[in-house]
Amino acid sequence: MNHHSLSAFIWSVADLLRGDYKQSEYGKVILPFTVLRRLDCVLETTKAAVLAEQADKLKADINPEPFLLRKAGQSFYNISPLDMKKLMGDQDHIRENLFAYIQGFSAAVRDIFERFDFYTQIERLTKAGLLYQVTERFAHVDLHPDKVSNSQMGLVFEELIRKFAEISNETAGEHFTPREVIRLMVNLLFIEDDDVLAKPGVVRTIYDPTAGTGGMLSVAGEYLHEHNPAARLTMFGQELNPESYAICKADMLIKGQDVANIAFGNTFSDDGHLRRKFDYMLSNPPFGVEWKKVEKEIRREHETQGYSGRFGPGLPRVSDGSLLFLLHLISKMRPAVDGGSRFGIVLNGSPLFTGAAGSGESEIRRYVLENDLLEAIIGLPTDMFYNTGIATYVWILSNRKPERRKGFVQLIDASGYWQKMRKSLGAKRKELSDAHIAEITRLFGQFIETSEGKKPISRIFKNTDFGYRTITVERPLRDENGQIVLAAKGKQKGKPQPDASLRDTENVPLNEDVEDYFQREVLPHVPNAWIDHDKTKVGYEIPFNRHFYVFEPPRPLAEIDAELKQCTDRILAMIKGLSA
Repeated sequence: MNHHSLSAFIWSVADLLRGDYKQSEYGKVILPFTVLRRLDCVLETTKAAVLAEQADKLKADINPEPFLLRKAGQSFYNISPLDMKKLMGDQDHIRENLFAYIQGFSAAVRDIFERFDFYTQIERLTKAGLLYQVTERFAHVDLHPDKVSNSQMGLVFEELIRKFAEISNETAGEHFTPREVIRLMVNLLFIEDDDVLAKPGVVRTIYDPTAGTGGMLSVAGEYLHEHNPAARLTMFGQELNPESYAICKADMLIKGQDVANIAFGNTFSDDGHLRRKFDYMLSNPPFGVEWKKVEKEIRREHETQGYSGRFGPGLPRVSDGSLLFLLHLISKMRPAVDGGSRFGIVLNGSPLFTGAAGSGESEIRRYVLENDLLEAIIGLPTDMFYNTGIATYVWILSNRKPERRKGFVQLIDASGYWQKMRKSLGAKRKELSDAHIAEITRLFGQFIETSEGKKPISRIFKNTDFGYRTITVERPLRDENGQIVLAAKGKQKGKPQPDASLRDTENVPLNEDVEDYFQREVLPHVPNAWIDHDKTKVGYEIPFNRHFYVFEPPRPLAEIDAELKQCTDRILAMIKGLSA
């Protein structure tokens, strides 16, 4: 059963709910039941052994939990004699039996159903007379891992969430990232460490502060398992949406991960992994979302902790918190002396250039570039994400750059690397093929400049190429007779006073001498001008598109004139024909 037909089957449950539930509420029933059936199938083969072990240990007055986990072969178990097929045998007591069955799960699983607010839905289905029919529908679908792999199950969850998000006008993109984008990010994250990750028994940590349903963590785990089955990736995450958190936790349980590593809550105001550092990190934070709700906590941390906290370099404008996630991830990097870290984050265009010199955004970019943390930025095609058609960029940062990358940043324009999808999903109309992912990974891995015809695809810059000084150019104040007004006292006594209305600024590239620039670009036009060096600020921006712009000279004027003449002659002939 592929994930499309499986989710179509599960979707058929919606037919039962129609009338008693609004369309936007279907997910409240279908998602927890899907998780319940999956867990039910996972435990099916060890059920009898777990029940026997439970009876045994209780008789001996021994805490059964560690023994039950071993018998179940999972990081969870269920001690109820019931399962979903047995629930079908007693239609009259389905509500009580279903409650008892869920209560038989270990604590981590019970928490999942509480996050789904599943007990409320059981009561509601009972009142509507639908509980037995819905449970029966799920009891008949086989979600055993032998039939449906973990990665397929992940895709099922994603498709269901996307459908529910669409019908309730929610943002599907808040819950998950397209799989092929994650595969690309995971490739970029691991490619420079292939030798290390190939060693037997290697253990590494990975963290996602905006975990959603756990897709990024899962794909990273699958990648490592494919390349080295003996390697282990320990997963950590945090998620704010209760349903996404519940699915992520269920997914991690089935994969044998420690679900205590998945924290619930707001990453900014309630960091679930305080003082922890990680080997790898991945994140697709919401684009352009304001951080007003947690402004007080963030400003307090910025002002009281400075660089000892997460937000030392600066704060972006309240209307867009993207760069706060970048700073949060930087704070989670393992120190370079302990092996360092690498992370990938998806951002929209504004973090590249928003904010003048001295602004929070510019100061954050300055910190990243002056500390040589940025390895590469990859520009993705538009229409790649479920909830937005805008251009997006993958930033790769590391505090353990290979020698050849030190002091440099690679920009890759992959906006032309896409294929049209057979069927659009929300705003997503394009996808990366395996060949596209392989080519982008190759360009990054080989750290080369390349072009397709005249158009550059990969370019390499020095960190300082993105820096500039904003100089303030002053011109003298004049009185009504046109005479220059001189200062009468203080440090400026006898010097021309500046005219605030004529004040201007110029951005001088960091690699260029300010005085040379001033002599060449300013003085020929305004001979009386001078620089107020006290007002000079250093700024950083990454004008990505400008570096890939190819100038196409306009057609010759004579050619355009000839075309216009042809056009006017044709119109005149038509008018003549009408008047005749």
